[in-house]
Amino acid sequence: METYIKGTFKRNIFSSNDGFTVGLIKIKDTDDQDLIEYKGKQFTFTGLFADLNIDEDYVFYGEVIDNPKYGIQYKVSRYEKIMPEDKDGLVIFLSSDIFPKVGEKTALNIVETLGDNCLNLILNDYECLLKVPKMTDKKAMDIQSRLIKYNESYEMVVYLTNFGFSMKDSLKIYNHYLEDTIRVIENNPYELIDTIDGITFTKIDALRNKTNIQKDDERRILALIIYVIKMACFTTGDTYLELNTINNAIKNFSDEQISEEKLNYYLLELNGLGKIIIEDNKFMLSEYYKDELYVASCVYDLSNKDDAIINDIDLKIEKLENFFDITYNEEQKRAIKQSIIKNFSIITGGPGTGKTTIIKGITQAYKMISGYSYDKLQERMVLLAPTGRAAKRMSEACIYPASTIHRYLRWNKETGEFGYNERNKVKAEFIIVDETSMIDIDLMASLFKALPKNVKLVFIGDYNQLESVGPGKVLKDLIESEMINTIFLKEIYRQDQNSYITELAYEVNNGELTESFLEKKDDYNFIKCDSNDVLKACADVCKMAVKKGYDLKNVQVLAPMYKGINGIDNLNKVLQKIFNPKSDDKNETYDADVTYREGDKILQLENMPDDNVFNGDIGFIEKISGTEITINFDGNKVKYKPKDYKAIKHGYAISVHKAQGSEFEIVIMPIIKEYRIMLYKKLVYTAITRAKRSLILVGDPECFSKAIYNQGNKERNTNLKKILTSNIL
Repeated sequence: METYIKGTFKRNIFSSNDGFTVGLIKIKDTDDQDLIEYKGKQFTFTGLFADLNIDEDYVFYGEVIDNPKYGIQYKVSRYEKIMPEDKDGLVIFLSSDIFPKVGEKTALNIVETLGDNCLNLILNDYECLLKVPKMTDKKAMDIQSRLIKYNESYEMVVYLTNFGFSMKDSLKIYNHYLEDTIRVIENNPYELIDTIDGITFTKIDALRNKTNIQKDDERRILALIIYVIKMACFTTGDTYLELNTINNAIKNFSDEQISEEKLNYYLLELNGLGKIIIEDNKFMLSEYYKDELYVASCVYDLSNKDDAIINDIDLKIEKLENFFDITYNEEQKRAIKQSIIKNFSIITGGPGTGKTTIIKGITQAYKMISGYSYDKLQERMVLLAPTGRAAKRMSEACIYPASTIHRYLRWNKETGEFGYNERNKVKAEFIIVDETSMIDIDLMASLFKALPKNVKLVFIGDYNQLESVGPGKVLKDLIESEMINTIFLKEIYRQDQNSYITELAYEVNNGELTESFLEKKDDYNFIKCDSNDVLKACADVCKMAVKKGYDLKNVQVLAPMYKGINGIDNLNKVLQKIFNPKSDDKNETYDADVTYREGDKILQLENMPDDNVFNGDIGFIEKISGTEITINFDGNKVKYKPKDYKAIKHGYAISVHKAQGSEFEIVIMPIIKEYRIMLYKKLVYTAITRAKRSLILVGDPECFSKAIYNQGNKERNTNLKKILTSNIL
């Protein structure tokens, strides 16, 4: 429930460029029962503000929160300035730092001459100040100018919030445009889409009735086309589209009717504005075009640098074998050697081919060769992965810190920018990136922008897995360009000779499925059933796992779709009853038709770097207090209020895409006709390769058989490979 506190701003503890502020307010009045005892005392607040001035009075609206790092605070959602009204308050205000040329004596003269309404009089006409003894025309104009500026920021934010923007968006808009804010809003609010992170076409279009922009207005149509192209690229994974694709996308995403002639005109307009690039009948958003060009340029430079000269490299690899008590095969030796010598290497292979063993070897080899102290080593050698779980696996295997790419590059969720970028490079000399197939072109470009020119790079990944969720097929394009030193791992090591999981993965990948997939094995089973029974069959398998004492962390159901009776959402409701049934000693809270219960398995859906939790992380609800949920992610405890629930889902069943970069002891996957649109080779292959010890498929064998011969969506349209191989760099 929203409460208020009224008081005097006393101290600024922290302020960011985007208006986020932590400070102290001396509370004069409040309706928050938790803060009654703090009347007359200072209390910590946080929030987004256009401007705050020391010793001025404000009303803050919001709620008391318990921040796990900083303790009890008042989180402000909106605020109002309180202009001084009594004589003493007006004198203090007019003699404050806002008016540097006004002393206490002059301030007193102004109030005594003009009365308690002096501020409004000054705002309306500076000449009223000329009645004050010894006041000059220049000084009067200066006082009015500063008073107008003081009022402007707050009034502008009020204007924007009344227009329909959130406080957060209003501050972003005002901080960017300042005095031009109203001009932009009235002239072309769609301009905000290009300049303000988080402002989308749909946000602006929902507010269009407050403007004079009609549905067929060119300003709106141009913004719509950009929006449609971006949405289509995210749907297809393409970084460029053809004209007919854009035309169809406009029909699918909206009810607009745009003739081909008009569409061509608008596309040329957007090309002239630099928002899209047109080449060979390919239409590319300029951001994707620049990203691919930038990545290609960096890759070209790295690949054409001279190799490092490492004395006795073969002897050093022998020392690694002794250190790990292992014998590398020739592929593995070559992978370790090339990673140390070459400036850019890629190592790719399927499950069980020893990718983790090689990462450990490369990491230890660099430690030996660099001779750095441990502190300096951590700065110079960096292990990265796209997801938190992949980074954790990497760190545990190498006994060396690993990070998500977003965390390492200091992602700021509020601004949508990375702290490390082309203007502020990282200090790393040697970087290993695992699960590279998951990285889209936008994130890859951001990574390269932050890297110094002298860096050495090693990319690890299985390019037969699913491509990135975002546009691009970066790993595949890099490998197929044949410009980068690439080691293909083929020999299988990971599992014992009786293991069928790895064998099945290779059969699926090669499209050569044998009848063995219907036979029960030590680590594999296919339970036949139809769509009506698959939910019960999955539940029965999970019940058996619970009876056998398997830890919930190690049992994972994977499915390709969210909706429907057999979709992920409903699977989670059924599996919650099995793994974490309702109990009097477990607190609960609700989000629409979803019940969150202490002990629930939870999947994180968004990157929250400030809390050190990332998209794909899995945790467990440790505590529910009222509507506040505390989730434990492997020792990292994060609190969620109802407004944060959108960042989480139950994790008993998750999508195959969300499982990428993770491994589970037991994987259970339903395969039924309802899923047929989503069942294709790469998805099935990726699901199978998530299983470490046991794989159980449930459903229709014919659907499974058809899936591995289904290549899925068409090959993604990307330019990266072409740029790398066309000698245009």
